[in-house]
Amino acid sequence: MKRTLLIFLVLLLITGCTMAPKYERPETPIPREWPKGEAYKPLADAPPSALLRTGQLITDRRMRDVMDMALRNNRDLRLAMLNTEKTKAMYGISLSSLLPTVNAAGTWYKERIPDDLSSTGSAYTAQKSSVTLGLTSWEIDFFGRLRNLKDAALEEYLATEESLRGARILLISTVAQAYFALAADRENLKLASKTYEAHEKTYHLMKKRHDIGLASELDLRRVQSQRDAARGDLARYTQLVAQDENALNLLVGSPVPPELLPTGFSSIAPPQDISEGLLSDVLLNRPDVLAAEHRLKEANANIGAARASFFPRITLTTSVGTASAELSGLFKAGSGVWTFAPQIVMPIFDARTWFAYDVAKLDKEIAVAQYEKAIQTAFRETADALAEKGMIALRLEAQQSLVDHLEAACRLSEARYNKGIDSYLSVLDAQRSLYAASQGLILLKLSDINNKITLYKTLGGGTEKP
Repeated sequence: MKRTLLIFLVLLLITGCTMAPKYERPETPIPREWPKGEAYKPLADAPPSALLRTGQLITDRRMRDVMDMALRNNRDLRLAMLNTEKTKAMYGISLSSLLPTVNAAGTWYKERIPDDLSSTGSAYTAQKSSVTLGLTSWEIDFFGRLRNLKDAALEEYLATEESLRGARILLISTVAQAYFALAADRENLKLASKTYEAHEKTYHLMKKRHDIGLASELDLRRVQSQRDAARGDLARYTQLVAQDENALNLLVGSPVPPELLPTGFSSIAPPQDISEGLLSDVLLNRPDVLAAEHRLKEANANIGAARASFFPRITLTTSVGTASAELSGLFKAGSGVWTFAPQIVMPIFDARTWFAYDVAKLDKEIAVAQYEKAIQTAFRETADALAEKGMIALRLEAQQSLVDHLEAACRLSEARYNKGIDSYLSVLDAQRSLYAASQGLILLKLSDINNKITLYKTLGGGTEKP
């Protein structure tokens, strides 16, 4: 009879109903196709981001070594991993609530009863020994309250796992951008150093010409001002390079060996070009979007738990064992004891239950809005990156042409000045324009690289899992 009852209870636990509403993914609040127009020019021969791994995005060997160091040592990523493990353990606690808790207990006590408290009028010594094995307040989940709470904990764990994947992708992108920013500032430092050396040489030549009366003091002061400006830029970029190294060391979590640091753009292989694919559905696999959907499912499960709170709650306490007045008689015949104490609690009036149900429904509406906002944000970020990708090549081509023409103009201005045709002011204007255009070219090259990294991030980081 006991075995039949136990089997019946287990079957009820397994096949019990659930009060959670059926989950349906909300409709995607973005266009299915990517924006079209003059600014959007996809790379047809580039691999889709969904098929890309970090090792394919980062093609430079030294940069891969730096990335591996960051994935091992970065403290933010380590915290994200620990939070994921913690959430997994919390899910284990929720899952364990479905199972009965079996405890074994042994007790022994002895006390003296004085004669004025004794039922016999004589003092005596009472003692009792017992050993029991049983369940304590095991809730039989007929209406799915515990199972819905378990499902909610599972979705929270899965959301945290996606957040970990997002943290990994963010770290990869941030380290790559910091690495190329250091390369760009070192490129600017070389340009500033070269410009300063040229102005220093020109200043000494101009001073000699001024001393023998072949150059005016105004020309000398103009050259000196250009030299001082270049010296200021040299100090500024020296500072920026040091700060870039500090930022990279923080991201990596340890000092980066000097042999792994870039000396400029020419020393680094650029990232792989990637394609956005044909449809915007790829954004549904972004870590932040998946995390938002898991939290929506969590809110859906919490509605089921709130609904189940309106129904009776059944708990079972039972134990079996042996007891005796003497320790030596614990396991003798006739010393067995058992208890069987089921309890049912039927809610009659508790206003908190109704408010909790309203809160659960509102939490789901909030989760829906957050999920839709995550998708819209992902679409906007990707569309912006695609618009930049479509035009960056044209901007680079135009800027490179500008630098080439300004170099020619600078040579012509110097030749005209040396022949006495033009004043030195035209030379200074040409040099300033060339210097600014060269800095702009470095900035555009960095923007082109950052755009590829941004696309990798906004499209969900490919197939790599933490």
